[in-house]
Amino acid sequence: MEKQRLKYSQKMPDSMKGLLEMENYVEKSGLDRTIFELVKHRASQINGCAYCMDMHTKDARAAGETEQRLYLISAWREVPFYTERERAALAWTEALTLISTNDVPESLYNHVSEHFNDKELMALTITIIAINGWNRLAIAFRTPVGSYNPGK
Repeated sequence: MEKQRLKYSQKMPDSMKGLLEMENYVEKSGLDRTIFELVKHRASQINGCAYCMDMHTKDARAAGETEQRLYLISAWREVPFYTERERAALAWTEALTLISTNDVPESLYNHVSEHFNDKELMALTITIIAINGWNRLAIAFRTPVGSYNPGK
């Protein structure tokens, strides 16, 4: 394990205000907590952010998520454990997280729009934008994995 490069949350808390405001927006939006945590976990997997994967599996479990669904989220298309709404959110997450290598097709937008109204879709999108930002901070500065405790 590599040494943490920069303790950005302690040394420069103002630098995170924008990301925290996005989190606050989503918290107040009413976006379903299950979807919120599944999306954060899946984006973190794609980005290879161990700190965030650890955090969001702990938060998801604390919110009542099952281990089976957390273990199999990378294979969500192949298993019957996710609702159609969750599947739409996970597809949107993957498309936006991998945006540099793909397009966000109209067919996907239409599919996601069938499951989320405009307010929910904005909250879902802001969640994905925020977690991708958090992933980049944690990876770049090597935030220690396992140091996160839910509720603190």
